[in-house]
Amino acid sequence: MEPEEAITDPRPAASGEASSVVSPDVVREVADALRNDNLEFVRRLMGEFHAADQADLIEQLAPKVRRKLLDEVRESLMPEALPELEEHVRDAVIDQFEPEEIAAAITELDADDAAYVIEDLEEVDRQEVLDSVPDEERAEVEAALGFPEDSAGRLMQRDFISVPSYWTVGQALDYMRDTDDLPNDFYEIFVVDARMKPVGTVPLNQFLRAKRPVTVEEIMQPEPILIDASTDQEEVAFQFRQYNLLSALVVDSEKRLLGVIMVDDVVDVIQEEAEEDIMLLGGVSEGGVHDSTLRTTRDRFIWLLANLATAIAASLVIAQFDASIEQMVALAILMPIVASMGGNAGTQTLTVAVRALGMKELTTSNMLRTISRELMVGGINGVLFAVIMGVAAALWFDNWPLGGVIGAAMIINMIVAALAGILVPIGLSRAGVDPAVASSVFVTTVTDVIGFLAFLGLASIVLL
Repeated sequence: MEPEEAITDPRPAASGEASSVVSPDVVREVADALRNDNLEFVRRLMGEFHAADQADLIEQLAPKVRRKLLDEVRESLMPEALPELEEHVRDAVIDQFEPEEIAAAITELDADDAAYVIEDLEEVDRQEVLDSVPDEERAEVEAALGFPEDSAGRLMQRDFISVPSYWTVGQALDYMRDTDDLPNDFYEIFVVDARMKPVGTVPLNQFLRAKRPVTVEEIMQPEPILIDASTDQEEVAFQFRQYNLLSALVVDSEKRLLGVIMVDDVVDVIQEEAEEDIMLLGGVSEGGVHDSTLRTTRDRFIWLLANLATAIAASLVIAQFDASIEQMVALAILMPIVASMGGNAGTQTLTVAVRALGMKELTTSNMLRTISRELMVGGINGVLFAVIMGVAAALWFDNWPLGGVIGAAMIINMIVAALAGILVPIGLSRAGVDPAVASSVFVTTVTDVIGFLAFLGLASIVLL
């Protein structure tokens, strides 16, 4: 089958169901076409793709094939595809472009997206790109780069519509009709005073229903939610979720309007932060499947080394009871069960706690109640599994005291796991450390050490 016949329409059918345009078949067809120098097919396909789908295709191609795609049909790449690329792939793609080509691409983007595309370039290379950008666009991109990474200032767009409160709806409407450089997308009109300080907002649906003689002040919603330009993007996402915002005003330290953050940018932040926390909980880097083998190995080695240290600590506890284990082989068989159950229980609590901290649902007002609940859950589960495992061990080894020992150890470790699972992330958060980064290492250490200590210690007292 020729590539031209393999894919007649890469766009999803209008069935109301989400589907992936860049299916594995599409990726294979593009790769085959590039290997066979069937560039016309690839250009046609790229021209029919949405920018996000172009980025998806580039990410899924092997590095060698990706380089050929960009070398041969780079004119088909939409500028909007660059900010859609995963970071490590984007950096590799940009390395293939000349500074003038990058400049031409980011000139077509909003300032926040343009800053995101070039923020990781070396200072000399970034300046070379900016020197080729027209003055007005360069000033906006440089202003965006002046804000801290992952801040509201980086997320905001500088294109917005602001009008004074004394204008009528008719005046505002005529202004928008006569102005050529309006934002491509907007949901609200911002009302400002003479010092450019926001005093209210007018949703478009309300604005379009109002009569021309009505003043903007009469229909505006006063006391808008303001976000400082230095606010971290996680807090921005929380504000959007908490107040169901479609857009939000960004202000400087003197409360003057600087720009606007749109909901589509916040959706990206929410996904990015969620992926980051999940990766950190597992001790892996954000790059995922697109990272190089060397980088992936290095990042995982660090966390595996930390886990090795905790495993050694647990082994030292076991070593203190080597005589007991020699006298009763059943202890060696059963002790991993106690540690494993505690570890899993701690991870469950840890996952809930990290999410609650990230969503600002776990606060000082409900902290004691939450800790008490987790203690009760740990205790109840500990009793239930103590009965199950205690009876099983007693029947297995025909030793009821042994069943009592493992049951008691199970209760102790499950309660300690619940406490560690919630207190460790709270403590790290209070210390200014991201609880997703190191919590799992500490919780695993606590449950392993306490599990072995409780089980072997009780066995030494009761059984030997």
